Amino acid sequence: MNKRAAALCGTAVALASALTAVPPAQAAPGPAPQGAAAPAWRKCATKETPTLQCATVEVPLNHADPGGRKIGIALARVPHTAKKSLGPLLVNPGGPGGSGVALAGFVASSLPRAVAARYDVVGFDPRGVGRSRPALNCLPGHSDPVRPDPVPATPALEEANLRRARAFAAACGRKHGDLLPYIDTVSAAKDLDVVRRALGAQKINYFGYSYGTYLGAVYAKLHPGRVRRMVLDSVVDPTGVWYENNLQQDIAFEERHRAFMTWVARHDEVYGLGTDPARVEARWYAMRAAVAENPAGGVVGPAELEDLFLPGGYQNAYWPLLGRVFSAYAVKGRTAPLVEAYRAVGAVDAAGENGYSVYTAVMCRDAVWPRDWGRWRADNWAVHEKARFMTWSNAWYNAPCASWPVEGLRRPVDVANDKVPPVLILQATGDAATPYAGAVRTHRLLRNSSLVVEEGGGNHGVTLAGNACLDRHLAAYLTDGTVPRRSSGDADATCPARPAPRPAADAARHLAPPHPWPLPRP
Repeated sequence: MNKRAAALCGTAVALASALTAVPPAQAAPGPAPQGAAAPAWRKCATKETPTLQCATVEVPLNHADPGGRKIGIALARVPHTAKKSLGPLLVNPGGPGGSGVALAGFVASSLPRAVAARYDVVGFDPRGVGRSRPALNCLPGHSDPVRPDPVPATPALEEANLRRARAFAAACGRKHGDLLPYIDTVSAAKDLDVVRRALGAQKINYFGYSYGTYLGAVYAKLHPGRVRRMVLDSVVDPTGVWYENNLQQDIAFEERHRAFMTWVARHDEVYGLGTDPARVEARWYAMRAAVAENPAGGVVGPAELEDLFLPGGYQNAYWPLLGRVFSAYAVKGRTAPLVEAYRAVGAVDAAGENGYSVYTAVMCRDAVWPRDWGRWRADNWAVHEKARFMTWSNAWYNAPCASWPVEGLRRPVDVANDKVPPVLILQATGDAATPYAGAVRTHRLLRNSSLVVEEGGGNHGVTLAGNACLDRHLAAYLTDGTVPRRSSGDADATCPARPAPRPAADAARHLAPPHPWPLPRP
C-alpha cells in the first residue's frame, strides 16, 4: 500500500545505527512468566535518549511448532520513572516493514512527561525487520534508478515492469523461502504475546500507526484479555486486506496530490507556476514527460519522480521542499535540486530494501492476491482513469504478489471485537495512505472504541505531530483510560486540522517529516 516502507529513512535509521554502536552493559532482567525468557537489557543510550536500553527476545519461527526454530525480535525501551508503572507501552510505526526501535525514544520524549513516566515505552522490530534476526533483503539494487516508466503505455513497458516484479518474487523465494510462510501479521501478533510474557506483563498497552493499527487489531482479536489500553493512529481498513485497499488508496492519493497543486497555485508569488491548480498540475505532468524522455541528472525518471513527490501525500510538511524543486525544474530548467531532493527523500538504501522485502512478504502472505495479471491490468487501468498520479506506481510496488512463491492465507483476520477494552482511534479525514472510511469501519468493528477525528486534515500519523487537541485526547487516554463518547455520528470527538505549511526560503532543509521514522506503507 503506502510507498515507501523504508525509502524515507531519515532520523530513524541514524538512531538505529547508533544503537548498534554502543557496547552492551547488562541490566538485571525482570521476571518472565509462562516460560518466556526475560530479555537481557543492555544500555544503548543515544544523545536524544540517554536512558535507552536494548534487548532481543527469541520467538518461534512457526508458532504452531513452539519447540522448533527460533528467531530474534529486537527491542528498545525507555524505562518508566514513576513509582508506579502501568506496564509496557509497545509502539509500532507501521509498514509492514517499518523499524520500531527508534520509535521508543520519540514517543517517550513527545508524550507529556507525567504520562511517559508511568510506562516502559518499548519499540520493536517485527520479524524480518531491521535489527531482528534474520532480516530480509530479497534483491539488493531492485529499486536503483532509472526504473521503467510505471505507466505501461506500451507492451514493452508493461513487460519490463512485469519482469522486475517477477524477478523480485523469485529472488525472495530463492533467498528466504524457509521464512516466507511465516512472515505475516498473525505471526507478528503472536510474537507480541511472547514479548509480553518475556517482559513479565499480564497485559500490554499498545500504540500503533498505519499498518501498526492492523497489527494491533489482530493482536486484540487473538488476545483481548491481554490488552489494557490501545491507541490506533491512521487506521488501515481491515475489510480490504490487501488488494482492494491499494486500489482505494490510489484514489485518495490523487486527491492529496491535487491538494498540493492547489497549495502551489496559492503561492504563485513564490513558485511562479501559475495561480490555476489545473495549470499547475499540467506543468507537473509536463515535468514528468520530460524526465521520461531525459531523466534528470541521469537519475530521476518518472518512477523516481513519483517516489519523490509521494511523501507530499503523507505529510504536507514536505510541500515547501517539493514546491521548490518543482519550480526549479519547471520554471528555471534546473535539474540539480530535483536530484538532490530525490536522493534525500525518495532513494532506497539497505534499510529501505529490507523494509520493502518485509512489506511484500507480509502483504503477499496475509491474503489471497489475484494470480491472473489480466485482472491487475483491468483494475488498475480503470482506477488510473480517475487517479493517474500513483495508481500504476502502486500496482508495480505490489505486483510481486501476483507471482509470490508462497500462497496467501485464505481468510484474513476478522478483527471484530466486543471483548477488548475501550480502544482510542485517531484519524484525519483526508488521510490518503489510510483513507477515513477504514477508521470508521474499525470503530464499528471494535465495539468499545472511540473515534477522534482531525477534521479537514490530510496528514498520515496525526498524534505527537503538533496538533494539541489530538494530543490532549491521547494523553488523557494513556493517563487513566478516558475516552470521549458521543451518542450519534461516526466521530466521538473532533479536532481542527493544523494550518497548511508556509513556503520557506530554506525549503531544502525540510527533508524530514514531523515523525523521526520512515513513511510507512499501511
